[in-house]
Amino acid sequence: MFHIIKIGIIGGSGLEDPRILKDAKEINVKTKFGNPSSALTSGKINNVDVVTISRHGKKHSIMPSNVNYRANIMALKEQGCTHIIATTACGSLREEIKPGHLVFCDQFIDRTTKRASTFYDAGKVCHIPMAEPFCRKLRKILADAASKMKLEHHKKGTVVTIEGPRFSTKAESHMYRQWNADVINMSTVPEAVLAREAGICYAIVAMSTDYDCFLEDRPEVTIKEVLKVMKQNADNVKRLLLEVIPEINYADCKCKEDIKTSVIGGN
Repeated sequence: MFHIIKIGIIGGSGLEDPRILKDAKEINVKTKFGNPSSALTSGKINNVDVVTISRHGKKHSIMPSNVNYRANIMALKEQGCTHIIATTACGSLREEIKPGHLVFCDQFIDRTTKRASTFYDAGKVCHIPMAEPFCRKLRKILADAASKMKLEHHKKGTVVTIEGPRFSTKAESHMYRQWNADVINMSTVPEAVLAREAGICYAIVAMSTDYDCFLEDRPEVTIKEVLKVMKQNADNVKRLLLEVIPEINYADCKCKEDIKTSVIGGN
């Protein structure tokens, strides 16, 4: 059976380049949850339909707590996206996850406090299963491609998402390590939860930009250091996505089924 596949890319810096996205066009949309962070850019990569959105706005002007995650995910859903790959900068909580490494996380720990984390906040209640919060099939495709391309990567890991926008204290960093977290960021939750509620397969490409502050013999992380490594990571991630997108060819997945048995109440 033929299935239509459309890939959403969140934080897809560089993929809006018309030399990469064929037939690229900008789409301004509004959802019932408000405006997404940026206009969408749609086009094709190797004949696969792709829609990109800038999580923090085109000029990175929206801090993590103020991102309208519900509008972003709903906008991609309404464009027909079946899969989402989200790129995210993160700090490393493990010495073996070095700056520049990629991590295809399989678990998250939620330390956010201020964010709307469900589409079902009135009329109905949704208890979405999140034991496996990232799509296993999508993660495998990403990891296989990274191996093929000889990119430094880790096939799994736990990301702890903090509220931000500040970085961690040393006490917090050591606590997260004791919790067996591997990387730390400010954006995966509630993005992953909302994607599951929307019935969309979702995986992240976590880009290690620096070590979190648990290392006693290293100076505190600076924005300048983070931006330098982010720039180095960007080309690798762009190449990875170009390799991966044509390989995403499955439609049946548990990610798409969970929502069907998770909602109670209402008419």
